[in-house]
Amino acid sequence: MLYQMREFQRAMLSPLTAWAQAASKTFVNPSSPFSLMPGAPRMAAAYELLYRLGKDYEKPEFEIHQIVKDGHNIPIVEQTVVEKPFCRLLRFKRFADDAEAVSQMKDEPVVLVCAPLSGHHSTLLRDTVRTLLQDHKVYITDWVDARMVPIEAGPFHLDDYIAYIQDFIRHIGARNLHVISVCQPTVPVLAAISLLASRGEDTPITMTMMGGPIDARRSPTAVNSLATQHSLAWFENNVIHTVPANYPGEGRQVYPGFLQHTGFVAMNPDRHTQAHWDFYQSLLRGDEEDAEAHRAFYDEYNAVLDMASEYYLETIRIVFQEFRLAEGTWDVNGERVRPQDITQTALMTVEGELDDISGSGQTHVAHELCTGIPQDQRRSLTAEKCGHYGIFSGRRWRTIIYPQLRDFIREHSPEPKRGDAIEPSSLPQATPLTTVGSASAQQADSVKTVAERAGVEKSVAVKAVAVKSTPAKRARAKAAAAAPSGAAAKGTAAKRGTAHTKPARVRKVA
Repeated sequence: MLYQMREFQRAMLSPLTAWAQAASKTFVNPSSPFSLMPGAPRMAAAYELLYRLGKDYEKPEFEIHQIVKDGHNIPIVEQTVVEKPFCRLLRFKRFADDAEAVSQMKDEPVVLVCAPLSGHHSTLLRDTVRTLLQDHKVYITDWVDARMVPIEAGPFHLDDYIAYIQDFIRHIGARNLHVISVCQPTVPVLAAISLLASRGEDTPITMTMMGGPIDARRSPTAVNSLATQHSLAWFENNVIHTVPANYPGEGRQVYPGFLQHTGFVAMNPDRHTQAHWDFYQSLLRGDEEDAEAHRAFYDEYNAVLDMASEYYLETIRIVFQEFRLAEGTWDVNGERVRPQDITQTALMTVEGELDDISGSGQTHVAHELCTGIPQDQRRSLTAEKCGHYGIFSGRRWRTIIYPQLRDFIREHSPEPKRGDAIEPSSLPQATPLTTVGSASAQQADSVKTVAERAGVEKSVAVKAVAVKSTPAKRARAKAAAAAPSGAAAKGTAAKRGTAHTKPARVRKVA
C-alpha cells in the first residue's frame, strides 16, 4: 500500500514541480519582464530549489563519449554485450585512427567492473569507468530496476547474482581478465570466483575488492547495526512492497528505491540540508559552476532503483546476520563457497579510512579467507581521509587509489604480444601498502610515477623506431647510390611515395 501512496503523491506533485521549473526560468530570463522585478533572483533560486526537491530522478546516462589519452582523442562507444532479465553487461569500446594509439591499446588489460546492486544505478561508477579507460578495456555490470522487470521473468536470488557474474566472466574470458568489485558485490564476486576455482575452471588474473562487507562483524557501522538489531521478519514486514500497476514489474515484491533513498539521506541529514542551502546561495551569487556541480551530484544520488525482495532479504540474512562467507558455511546451489580454493588469482583489497558504510577491516579480511593465494600475490591499501564514495570517485580515487590499482593490474598482466608495447616489468611496481599517507604526498608520488612511466614509454618507443627504421634507411641509401639517372631516381621516389601513402581509416580497438 505504501508504494501506491507514494505514486499518488508523485502524481499530485508533478504539476507543482513543472510549475516551479517554469517559474524559476521566468524570473531569470532577460526577455521576461518578471526578471526586472525586485527580488527576482531570490524568487528564481527558491523556485529551482523547490523544483529539484519535488522532481523525479530517472536513471542517468554514463555520457562517456570520448577520452584524451596521450594527446589523442579516443572516441568511446557504449555497447550492450550480454543482456539478461536483471542485468546488462556493458562494454565501453575505444576507437582510434592513429596506428600508434591502436598498437598501444590493443594489448591493454581487460577489466570487469562489478557495480553494486544496493540502491543506486551503475552510473554512480562513471568516474571509475572514465579513469579506467585510460589504461584498460572496460566492461561493467548494469543492473536493471526490478520494477521494470515483468513478473514472468521469475524471481532474482543472491545465487542468481553469483551465476550472472560467473556467466560474464566466462563470456569475456577469465584468462585475460581482471575483476574489480565495488562495495556490495565484493561478497558475491568472491563467492563466484571461489566456486569457479573449486570446479577447476579458469579464474581471473586478479580480483580487487573495494569497500565491501566481506565480514560485517568487524568495525560495524550504522548500516551493519540496523541489520543485526532487527529480525529478518521485521525487514520483510516493513520494507518489502508490491510494484504498482503503472510499471512493467506490476505485482513483483521489491525493496523500493524511494525507501532506500530515505535511508541514505537519514544517515547524514545535516549534510544534505547544508548542501541544498549552499545550492540556493550559489544561485543567488550567480555561481553557476558551483550550482551545476550540485545538480550533477544530486541527479546521480537521487536516482535509485528497486531491488527484488528475495535478493535483498537473502543479502541481509547471509551477509549481515549470519556472516556465512566469513564463517565458511555458505552453500550456493548445493556447493560450498571455499575462498581458500583460489590459487591462481592475485588479490588486492582497498578500504577508506573514513568509510561509514563498510567499516575498517571488513574488506581486508579477504586475505584471511583466501589462504591459497601466495603472499607475494596480495596487496592491501587503506586510503587516509577517504570516505566510502572517495574509494571509487573523486580526486583521491584518481590520484591515490587508481595509480596503485593500475600498477597492480599491470604487474600481473601477461606480456603484450607486440614488441613495441610496454613491458610490465619496466613499469613501477605496486607496493604492498596498508596505509597511504597524506593526499599531498600521494599526489607528488603519483606525478612522479606518471613521469617515470612516460620516460619508459618514450625510451621504448624510440628504441623500437630505431630498430625498425635503420634497415629501411640503409636500403634506400643503397638504392639512391645505385640509381643510373635522374629518371630512375624519379621512379624510385615515385615508388617510395606510393608505398608510404595510405588512406586514413578508423581502426577498432578490442
